[in-house]
Amino acid sequence: MTDVFLDFMLGPMRGIGTFYYEHQMIFNSIVVGVAAVALFLKRKAKQQKEQA
Repeated sequence: MTDVFLDFMLGPMRGIGTFYYEHQMIFNSIVVGVAAVALFLKRKAKQQKEQA
């Protein structure tokens, strides 16, 4: 019963959700890695600005 409602409400997005859930570990690792790099670069830019 729930699958019928999800298919109706999400439509074609249902397949994308299934793909995401199957590869969730990879996607989450990428997001955390990008966030860590952004924090590192922001901290480095702040240090360079303080030194100048």
